[in-house]
Amino acid sequence: MDNKHIGNSSIKEKPSDVLTYMGSPFRKNSLYGVKRIIAVASGKGGVGKSTVAANLAIALVNSGKDVAIIDADIYGPSIPQLFDIENELPKETIDGAKKMMIPIEKYGVKIMSIGFFKTNNKGLYWRGSMAANAILQLVKNTKWGEIDYMIVDFPPGTGDIQLSCLQKIKFSGAIIVTTSQEIALCEARKAASMFTHYEIEVPILGIVENMSWFISEKHPDEKNYLFGKDGGRKIASELKTVLLGQIPLVKEVGEATEKGNSVLSQKNKIIISEFNKIANFLLS
Repeated sequence: MDNKHIGNSSIKEKPSDVLTYMGSPFRKNSLYGVKRIIAVASGKGGVGKSTVAANLAIALVNSGKDVAIIDADIYGPSIPQLFDIENELPKETIDGAKKMMIPIEKYGVKIMSIGFFKTNNKGLYWRGSMAANAILQLVKNTKWGEIDYMIVDFPPGTGDIQLSCLQKIKFSGAIIVTTSQEIALCEARKAASMFTHYEIEVPILGIVENMSWFISEKHPDEKNYLFGKDGGRKIASELKTVLLGQIPLVKEVGEATEKGNSVLSQKNKIIISEFNKIANFLLS
């Protein structure tokens, strides 16, 4: 990521501080061998944040990068389902005197989620501090190896888990996922304000607008704006950042997601192009 992206972020730091920060991947607790950590966040659930995070990770792998993804949505982890690895269990290894977990790998992405350790589809009834500590343990007690990009799929909202991660892990930046609905945009603003708070100060790299329009199989060239139009562009302008991509709502994408298949393996060229465009932005 070059310095032109710094100027588009809403981070409130002196230019020299930002250059020093971006020159070094992390500002807080570094992870050995991990170059960049990117948060993928949303203000509310149901906007397709995890789908965006998963397929962005795959797009980065397809660009030749070593990529990991952490499912930080501890109360509703969906990354195992999106990758069709719900029944997998990470193995353990000894690294020096410390017991470490080995991430599950699929599509070339190294994956870790609390979902691997839940049984019988039961929910977790943990207080915020317990949940936050569990995520930090997943991050720090996993043997990642050399990683170019680590994608962290945040829970929706601005709770204890997000704040603990931001306070204790050095993030290179954040991507906000939203739809064009006004209620989603309102919550996306709140999520963005968490990253730009003076005690956090993680750059907003850009906005991804999901479900931008609906495309029917019978009329593939006709765009139906079910949730409003250009909301992502609007909020990107407000936050002085960039609109990274607009992902249309396509039936085959939903079906692929349900089956744990990569969106990028589908035939829809618009969706493939948008995810590749987002990945190329991070690579530039």
